[in-house]
Amino acid sequence: MKMIVAVIKPSRLDAVLDAVTEAGASGLTVTEVRGYGRQRGKTEVYRGAEYEVKLLPKVKLEIAVPSDIVGAVIDAVQRTANTGKIGDGKVFVLDLEQALRIRTGETDAAAITG
Repeated sequence: MKMIVAVIKPSRLDAVLDAVTEAGASGLTVTEVRGYGRQRGKTEVYRGAEYEVKLLPKVKLEIAVPSDIVGAVIDAVQRTANTGKIGDGKVFVLDLEQALRIRTGETDAAAITG
């Protein structure tokens, strides 16, 4: 089992959700976050005053998947989150040691599928 963590632009969320579901993920968690990477924020003008926004709004997806569909889910995220511009985001893949569905007591792969 793997945990896929993706940080993407908020405007791409709906497309990524559809693609990830189509790729076989049965559930995920979405969190609104703020951060920066290479772009180091941006400068904006508001009512004639210039100010720097250091932390930009992003969306973090956490997707627990069986190992056999990791590639398909990563490809779905990359394909749909890509705008070709700086700040498109990152994808991280972590080993997931154990999972437990609280309601039924199912563990591991049974807890994260269907």
